[in-house]
Amino acid sequence: MSTQTLILVLDLIGILAFAIDGSLTAIRTARVDIVGVLTLGMVTALGGGVIRDLLLGVTPATFQDWRYICTALLGATAAFFLSRQLTHLTKPILVFDAAGLSLFAVIGSTKALELGFGPLQATLLGVVTGVGGGTIRDVLLNRVPTVLSANSHLYATPALLGAGLVATFYTVGLTWGWIAVVGALLCFTVRLLSLLYRWSAPSPPGAPPL
Repeated sequence: MSTQTLILVLDLIGILAFAIDGSLTAIRTARVDIVGVLTLGMVTALGGGVIRDLLLGVTPATFQDWRYICTALLGATAAFFLSRQLTHLTKPILVFDAAGLSLFAVIGSTKALELGFGPLQATLLGVVTGVGGGTIRDVLLNRVPTVLSANSHLYATPALLGAGLVATFYTVGLTWGWIAVVGALLCFTVRLLSLLYRWSAPSPPGAPPL
């Protein structure tokens, strides 16, 4: 499998995971109809990638390849029809979210590197790709974005680690496709461990306890 094919596969898996997560989050936290579910699912799945591509100065991949929109629509539709079975399952939603975050973080970093951006910029764009769609979703739902909430435990940090690992390896000349997989696994593992052990980033001195 070529690197480009691997990146596309990881991108589509991330879109599917985020579409399901975004739709289920909308169903659990707001009174929305099928239009709201599909819209919020697709925004969550595609928003980060669109922001990334606009910052990179390229036409968003969402508008170049029909598979992006169809995959997001498939995930959101599945979440809508299976909502009764899934909305009470908190853990699967968190796993979908962690998977989407991990895959998008490394894909964002990889795309930036391939376009000639430096490792620091690529790492930041990886984080933006990972958290962008969920942030738009939370704003539309009128709630504090997950990436800014101390109650969500580590969120941007795992994305930063995964994207940074990919950028570091790329900088030293290691560009094999499996590096993206390693970066995604690192992000995924740290995110799940932060949920399991309730790890959080430091709060400001004097802040009230969570």
